[in-house]
Amino acid sequence: MKPSAPTLLELQHAMREGLRGDVDGDACATVIDDGLDPQQRLGVYRNTLAGVLATALQLAYPAVRHVVGAEFFEGAAHLFAAQAPPRSAWLNEYGAEFPQFLAQLPQAASVPYLGDLARLEWAVNLVLHAPDARALELARLSSLNEAELQGLCFEPDPAAQLLRCKFPADTVWHAVLAQDDEAMAAIDLADGPVRLLVRRMQGEVHTLRLGESEWQVAAALFAGRPLGSALAQVAGASPHTLLAAHLARGCYANCHAGRASP
Repeated sequence: MKPSAPTLLELQHAMREGLRGDVDGDACATVIDDGLDPQQRLGVYRNTLAGVLATALQLAYPAVRHVVGAEFFEGAAHLFAAQAPPRSAWLNEYGAEFPQFLAQLPQAASVPYLGDLARLEWAVNLVLHAPDARALELARLSSLNEAELQGLCFEPDPAAQLLRCKFPADTVWHAVLAQDDEAMAAIDLADGPVRLLVRRMQGEVHTLRLGESEWQVAAALFAGRPLGSALAQVAGASPHTLLAAHLARGCYANCHAGRASP
Protein backbone atom coordinates (compact mmCIF):
# COMPACT_ATOMS: atom_id res chain seq x y z
CA MET A 1 0.00 0.00 0.00
CA LYS A 2 1.40 3.34 -1.05
CA PRO A 3 2.10 5.58 1.97
CA SER A 4 -0.07 8.66 2.19
CA ALA A 5 1.44 12.05 1.49
CA PRO A 6 2.28 14.14 4.57
CA THR A 7 -0.14 16.84 5.59
CA LEU A 8 0.92 20.47 5.40
CA LEU A 9 1.37 20.56 9.18
CA GLU A 10 3.52 17.42 9.13
CA LEU A 11 5.58 18.88 6.31
CA GLN A 12 6.10 22.11 8.22
CA HIS A 13 7.14 20.24 11.37
CA ALA A 14 9.62 18.10 9.42
CA MET A 15 11.19 21.14 7.78
CA ARG A 16 11.36 22.97 11.09
CA GLU A 17 13.20 20.10 12.76
CA GLY A 18 15.45 19.71 9.73
CA LEU A 19 16.42 23.38 9.77
CA ARG A 20 16.95 23.50 13.52
CA GLY A 21 19.49 20.68 13.79
CA ASP A 22 22.21 18.83 11.95
CA VAL A 23 20.12 15.67 11.63
CA ASP A 24 17.95 15.68 8.54
CA GLY A 25 15.45 13.06 9.77
CA ASP A 26 12.20 13.07 7.86
CA ALA A 27 12.91 16.43 6.21
CA CYS A 28 14.95 14.95 3.34
CA ALA A 29 12.01 12.74 2.38
CA THR A 30 10.01 15.90 1.64
CA VAL A 31 12.68 17.54 -0.54
CA ILE A 32 12.64 16.90 -4.29
CA ASP A 33 15.94 15.83 -5.86
CA ASP A 34 16.08 18.29 -8.74
CA GLY A 35 19.74 18.36 -9.63
CA LEU A 36 20.85 18.74 -6.02
CA ASP A 37 20.95 16.07 -3.34
CA PRO A 38 18.15 16.63 -0.76
CA GLN A 39 20.65 16.71 2.09
CA GLN A 40 22.69 19.37 0.30
CA ARG A 41 19.58 21.35 -0.58
CA LEU A 42 18.41 21.27 3.03
CA GLY A 43 21.89 22.27 4.12
CA VAL A 44 21.65 25.44 2.02
CA TYR A 45 18.47 26.46 3.80
CA ARG A 46 19.94 25.52 7.17
CA ASN A 47 23.01 27.68 6.59
CA THR A 48 20.82 30.54 5.37
CA LEU A 49 18.69 30.35 8.50
CA ALA A 50 21.75 30.28 10.75
CA GLY A 51 23.12 33.35 8.99
CA VAL A 52 19.84 35.24 9.26
CA LEU A 53 19.54 34.53 12.98
CA ALA A 54 23.16 35.49 13.63
CA THR A 55 22.63 38.75 11.75
CA ALA A 56 19.50 39.49 13.81
CA LEU A 57 21.52 39.07 17.00
CA GLN A 58 24.35 41.22 15.65
CA LEU A 59 21.90 44.04 14.99
CA ALA A 60 20.45 43.79 18.50
CA TYR A 61 23.78 43.31 20.31
CA PRO A 62 26.50 45.32 18.52
CA ALA A 63 28.41 46.19 21.70
CA VAL A 64 28.40 42.57 22.88
CA ARG A 65 29.76 41.48 19.52
CA HIS A 66 32.52 44.08 19.69
CA VAL A 67 33.55 42.97 23.19
CA VAL A 68 33.76 39.23 22.45
CA GLY A 69 34.80 39.42 18.79
CA ALA A 70 33.06 38.28 15.63
CA GLU A 71 34.14 34.63 15.78
CA PHE A 72 33.07 34.11 19.40
CA PHE A 73 29.79 35.92 18.79
CA GLU A 74 28.91 33.80 15.76
CA GLY A 75 29.65 30.64 17.70
CA ALA A 76 27.50 31.79 20.61
CA ALA A 77 24.73 32.79 18.19
CA HIS A 78 24.75 29.28 16.68
CA LEU A 79 24.53 27.65 20.11
CA PHE A 80 21.76 30.01 21.14
CA ALA A 81 19.74 29.35 18.01
CA ALA A 82 19.85 25.62 18.70
CA GLN A 83 18.52 26.17 22.24
CA ALA A 84 16.09 29.02 21.61
CA PRO A 85 14.86 29.15 18.00
CA PRO A 86 12.62 32.10 17.02
CA ARG A 87 8.98 31.79 17.96
CA SER A 88 7.69 34.21 15.33
CA ALA A 89 8.65 35.55 11.92
CA TRP A 90 9.23 39.04 13.35
CA LEU A 91 12.96 38.92 14.07
CA ASN A 92 12.90 42.12 16.12
CA GLU A 93 11.56 39.87 18.89
CA TYR A 94 14.34 37.30 18.48
CA GLY A 95 17.06 37.29 21.12
CA ALA A 96 15.20 38.20 24.31
CA GLU A 97 16.80 35.24 26.13
CA PHE A 98 20.30 35.93 24.76
CA PRO A 99 21.48 37.94 27.83
CA GLN A 100 20.63 35.07 30.19
CA PHE A 101 22.25 32.62 27.77
CA LEU A 102 25.48 34.65 27.76
CA ALA A 103 25.46 35.06 31.54
CA GLN A 104 25.40 31.26 31.90
CA LEU A 105 27.82 30.48 29.05
CA PRO A 106 31.02 29.03 30.59
CA GLN A 107 33.18 30.36 27.75
CA ALA A 108 32.10 33.92 28.62
CA ALA A 109 32.93 33.69 32.33
CA SER A 110 36.02 35.87 31.86
CA VAL A 111 33.78 38.83 30.92
CA PRO A 112 31.59 39.12 34.03
CA TYR A 113 29.70 42.19 32.81
CA LEU A 114 28.68 40.60 29.49
CA GLY A 115 25.23 39.55 30.69
CA ASP A 116 24.45 43.04 31.98
CA LEU A 117 25.70 44.62 28.76
CA ALA A 118 23.46 42.30 26.75
CA ARG A 119 20.47 43.10 28.98
CA LEU A 120 21.05 46.80 28.36
CA GLU A 121 21.28 46.27 24.62
CA TRP A 122 18.03 44.31 24.63
CA ALA A 123 16.35 47.14 26.53
CA VAL A 124 17.69 49.53 23.89
CA ASN A 125 16.30 47.23 21.18
CA LEU A 126 12.85 47.24 22.81
CA VAL A 127 12.89 51.01 23.17
CA LEU A 128 13.99 51.56 19.58
CA HIS A 129 11.16 49.44 18.15
CA ALA A 130 8.46 50.54 20.59
CA PRO A 131 5.44 52.39 19.16
CA ASP A 132 5.17 56.14 19.62
CA ALA A 133 3.04 57.36 22.51
CA ARG A 134 2.06 60.83 23.63
CA ALA A 135 3.51 61.78 27.01
CA LEU A 136 1.13 62.06 29.93
CA GLU A 137 -0.15 65.59 30.48
CA LEU A 138 0.69 66.29 34.11
CA ALA A 139 -1.98 68.99 34.25
CA ARG A 140 -4.51 66.13 34.47
CA LEU A 141 -3.31 65.42 37.99
CA SER A 142 -4.09 68.89 39.33
CA SER A 143 -7.84 68.23 39.44
CA LEU A 144 -7.52 65.08 41.57
CA ASN A 145 -7.95 65.04 45.34
CA GLU A 146 -5.51 63.32 47.68
CA ALA A 147 -7.40 60.02 47.80
CA GLU A 148 -7.61 59.89 44.01
CA LEU A 149 -3.91 60.61 43.70
CA GLN A 150 -3.04 57.87 46.19
CA GLY A 151 -4.90 55.29 44.10
CA LEU A 152 -3.60 56.49 40.75
CA CYS A 153 -1.77 53.97 38.53
CA PHE A 154 0.59 55.03 35.73
CA GLU A 155 1.13 53.41 32.35
CA PRO A 156 4.79 53.55 31.22
CA ASP A 157 5.63 54.85 27.79
CA PRO A 158 6.39 51.81 25.57
CA ALA A 159 9.65 53.57 24.63
CA ALA A 160 10.89 53.50 28.24
CA GLN A 161 12.49 50.62 30.12
CA LEU A 162 13.91 50.22 33.62
CA LEU A 163 17.01 48.13 34.18
CA ARG A 164 19.10 47.33 37.22
CA CYS A 165 22.62 46.04 36.52
CA LYS A 166 25.27 44.67 38.85
CA PHE A 167 27.99 46.23 36.68
CA PRO A 168 28.20 49.71 35.05
CA ALA A 169 26.74 48.43 31.77
CA ASP A 170 25.82 51.94 30.61
CA THR A 171 29.43 53.14 30.82
CA VAL A 172 30.67 50.04 29.00
CA TRP A 173 27.99 50.44 26.32
CA HIS A 174 28.86 54.06 25.59
CA ALA A 175 32.62 53.39 25.54
CA VAL A 176 32.30 50.37 23.24
CA LEU A 177 30.00 52.04 20.71
CA ALA A 178 32.20 55.14 20.68
CA GLN A 179 35.24 52.86 20.22
CA ASP A 180 36.89 54.82 23.01
CA ASP A 181 39.67 52.59 24.29
CA GLU A 182 40.73 55.08 26.97
CA ALA A 183 37.21 55.29 28.37
CA MET A 184 36.97 51.50 28.29
CA ALA A 185 40.25 51.11 30.17
CA ALA A 186 39.12 53.61 32.81
CA ILE A 187 35.92 51.72 33.67
CA ASP A 188 35.76 50.47 37.25
CA LEU A 189 33.60 47.34 37.33
CA ALA A 190 33.05 47.99 41.02
CA ASP A 191 31.05 51.10 40.06
CA GLY A 192 27.78 49.31 40.54
CA PRO A 193 25.05 48.42 40.84
CA VAL A 194 23.49 50.94 38.47
CA ARG A 195 19.78 51.66 38.13
CA LEU A 196 18.93 52.82 34.62
CA LEU A 197 16.06 54.46 32.80
CA VAL A 198 16.42 53.64 29.10
CA ARG A 199 14.40 56.14 27.11
CA ARG A 200 13.83 57.02 23.47
CA MET A 201 13.61 60.74 22.88
CA GLN A 202 13.40 62.36 19.44
CA GLY A 203 14.49 59.13 17.77
CA GLU A 204 17.56 58.59 19.97
CA VAL A 205 18.04 56.27 22.92
CA HIS A 206 19.38 57.71 26.15
CA THR A 207 20.37 56.01 29.40
CA LEU A 208 19.94 57.81 32.69
CA ARG A 209 21.10 56.61 36.07
CA LEU A 210 18.51 56.87 38.82
CA GLY A 211 19.18 57.22 42.51
CA GLU A 212 17.94 54.54 44.90
CA SER A 213 14.83 56.44 46.01
CA GLU A 214 13.72 57.37 42.51
CA TRP A 215 14.41 53.83 41.34
CA GLN A 216 12.14 52.42 44.04
CA VAL A 217 9.31 54.74 43.01
CA ALA A 218 9.84 54.16 39.30
CA ALA A 219 10.03 50.37 39.66
CA ALA A 220 6.80 50.34 41.66
CA LEU A 221 4.97 52.55 39.17
CA PHE A 222 6.27 50.60 36.15
CA ALA A 223 4.97 47.44 37.87
CA GLY A 224 1.49 48.97 38.04
CA ARG A 225 1.37 49.67 41.78
CA PRO A 226 -0.75 52.64 42.94
CA LEU A 227 1.01 55.92 43.60
CA GLY A 228 0.39 55.84 47.34
CA SER A 229 1.99 52.41 47.62
CA ALA A 230 4.96 53.49 45.51
CA LEU A 231 5.66 56.58 47.60
CA ALA A 232 5.18 54.80 50.93
CA GLN A 233 8.37 52.80 50.47
CA VAL A 234 10.60 55.88 50.04
CA ALA A 235 12.58 56.67 53.17
CA GLY A 236 14.76 59.68 53.86
CA ALA A 237 13.46 61.78 50.98
CA SER A 238 10.63 64.15 50.22
CA PRO A 239 8.30 61.85 48.29
CA HIS A 240 6.32 64.55 46.53
CA THR A 241 9.44 66.42 45.41
CA LEU A 242 10.88 63.13 44.21
CA LEU A 243 7.69 62.28 42.35
CA ALA A 244 7.52 65.66 40.64
CA ALA A 245 11.08 65.32 39.39
CA HIS A 246 10.43 61.79 38.20
CA LEU A 247 7.20 62.60 36.37
CA ALA A 248 8.96 65.49 34.64
CA ARG A 249 11.11 62.91 32.82
CA GLY A 250 8.07 62.17 30.65
CA CYS A 251 8.30 58.38 30.82
CA TYR A 252 4.57 57.73 31.29
CA ALA A 253 1.91 57.70 28.60
CA ASN A 254 -1.26 57.53 30.67
CA CYS A 255 -2.75 57.05 34.12
CA HIS A 256 -5.93 55.57 35.50
CA ALA A 257 -7.70 55.13 38.78
CA GLY A 258 -6.62 52.04 40.65
CA ARG A 259 -7.07 50.73 44.15
CA ALA A 260 -5.99 53.20 46.81
CA SER A 261 -3.15 52.03 49.00
CA PRO A 262 -4.06 51.19 52.62
